[in-house]
Amino acid sequence: MFSDEEISVFLDELEEKIQVLNENILVLEREGGSQEALQEIFRAAHTIKGSSAVMGYDKMASLTHEIENLFDQMRKGLLPVSGPLVDTLFMALDTLQILRDEIIGKDVSVDIEQVVTSLKQFQGIGSPPSPGEAPESGRGPSKQPAGAIDDGIGEVEEDVIREAELKGLQAYWVTVQLDAGCQMKSVRAFLVFETLQQMGEVIKSQPPAEDIQEGNFETGFRVILLTGEDPDRVRNLLMTVSEVAKTEVNRIKLAAGQEVREQAASDASAEKTEQAARADHEVKTVQTVRVDVQKLDTLMNLVGELVIDRTGLNRFAEIFEGRFGSGSGDMVETMNEISSHLGQVAGDLQEQIMKARMLPVAQVFNRFPRMVRDLAQKLNKEVDFIVEGHETELDRNVIEVIGDPLIHLIRNALDHGVEGPEERVRLGKPRNGVLKLKASYMENHIIITIQDDGKGMDPVKLRAKAVEKGLINGEVAQRMSDQEALNLIFLPGFSTVAKVSDLSGRGVGMDIVRSHIEQINGITDVSSVPGVGTTFTIKLPLTLAIIRALMVELGNEQFAFPLTNVVETISVKAEEIKRVKHNEVILVRGRVLPLVRLSDIFERETCAEMDRLFVVVLGIGEKKVGVIVDKLLGELEIVIKSLGDYLGKVPCLSGATILGDGQVALIVDVRSLVKEIGVEEAVYAAS
Repeated sequence: MFSDEEISVFLDELEEKIQVLNENILVLEREGGSQEALQEIFRAAHTIKGSSAVMGYDKMASLTHEIENLFDQMRKGLLPVSGPLVDTLFMALDTLQILRDEIIGKDVSVDIEQVVTSLKQFQGIGSPPSPGEAPESGRGPSKQPAGAIDDGIGEVEEDVIREAELKGLQAYWVTVQLDAGCQMKSVRAFLVFETLQQMGEVIKSQPPAEDIQEGNFETGFRVILLTGEDPDRVRNLLMTVSEVAKTEVNRIKLAAGQEVREQAASDASAEKTEQAARADHEVKTVQTVRVDVQKLDTLMNLVGELVIDRTGLNRFAEIFEGRFGSGSGDMVETMNEISSHLGQVAGDLQEQIMKARMLPVAQVFNRFPRMVRDLAQKLNKEVDFIVEGHETELDRNVIEVIGDPLIHLIRNALDHGVEGPEERVRLGKPRNGVLKLKASYMENHIIITIQDDGKGMDPVKLRAKAVEKGLINGEVAQRMSDQEALNLIFLPGFSTVAKVSDLSGRGVGMDIVRSHIEQINGITDVSSVPGVGTTFTIKLPLTLAIIRALMVELGNEQFAFPLTNVVETISVKAEEIKRVKHNEVILVRGRVLPLVRLSDIFERETCAEMDRLFVVVLGIGEKKVGVIVDKLLGELEIVIKSLGDYLGKVPCLSGATILGDGQVALIVDVRSLVKEIGVEEAVYAAS
């Protein structure tokens, strides 16, 4: 019945509305009966109910109907906010999420009857909502310009209206205008009709109802409504329907067989204010459009082709001038001007496409307040969760990766870090612990910190635990600095928890956190003071599509090292290189640095032996390795391209880039390289 695109739009909106419900229920719990939060909740629940009904998802429609009824009572002040009520509402939202998973084909099933029964029990506390009452929207009466409504009432409608007036009902022309970017017009129209039928009877529509149901209209339609409700109430309730841009409700008064429209009076300043507000709303809706991220990737690739063509044009100009001499000066100058302008346009295009790929980290951060609340209750802890930097933007692909690592770090902070309220009071700390999540910019990176004021970590205990579990030996533990001891938590199988729970204790997690972050060229650091707290710092690139890289040369080929992983570059004499157990190493400021030759990794010819060798020092966390190359070419901003399905996964390579002259340079996968050569073995052997 519905296309895949329509279902996709419905699911996107559903996810958005569930998040709105989560956020505003938390506001209700924190601030009590906030009318603004209740209004947002009511709108979101009403939208989900109507959309799911028209899409045929009856269980979801039934559940949201009960949620909507409950919030209607809260909005009227008949039902106070309480802890058990909030818990029940969150249980209902979790059920909604399961129903969504059911739609997308996940192997889940849920019985909504228990949740519906719980919701109805709370509804019984207050009196039942009066039919047709709508939330306050803050909009004043809507005005209609003269001549906006044509004569659309026939004899049949006139007779019905006169009969309704004898019963005390009024007839109104109700005009509805949808957002210009609305992608499910038929669904929105259905919601409008459903809302109107709750308040009265629709006796006519323009265009006909069949066309409206099929979506065969521009962005607006109008109906004749017979109702006993106030026109402002009708208007306000319609404005709760998602993607309704504006509504107009005009009373129909029949006299001497003619239609006379009665307009509500208002002063000129109110008219101008409302028109300005509508204009502002219409502009905003036109500026927002859903775009498949795959299309943005395609655009980025096309921009890369433009850059290559511009470089080819420059090269052609040089050849042309060399072949035809000084007489071609004007033509060459013209070609250079065209090339320069083409390069500027390509650069601007690239920048705008990159901005279009960026999303605020609020996409991820907004999930966490609910999670922290639930975990704190489960652990019997009192925690103030502070979130900063919602507006900080990241590439969509980065955002998709960081969600799970952040969840694990936050769960760890609550489980291992923050103490219980009684213990905190005994230690002289505030009863409520503080967990802070912050995002900020630093040059071409984003920094995310997760900080708690809990018990912290003791390096001495971490060393002892690692030795006890057999992860390191006693000699290595003694040589470790305190910072190196803190980094032991990232070893697979490491855990300081004696008892396994559903939250922690299995030794699985922190190594996965670091692994996920490193896969997107990120860095994870930890600092901790016993008795004061722990801070995890994640450094991420703003985008995965474009990176800054150090370009090097090997023979006649160029390679790129992501600058995030480049610690330094050094020049060494050949005789400074030592060999330990078949591994080449050098001493750098008193520390052993294992070496590997790029020519050996990729089996390529190197240039003639030189007295001094160039070494690029690469780092992943505490692990470092030096890579010997022929030449250092400098830094460059490059567009990452996949190696494709044909080549698949190539060891020590993460992709390729096309340089300005059309040459292809391979991008080295530093994480894979460090893993391949076994850094620890070389370092410990040399030590």
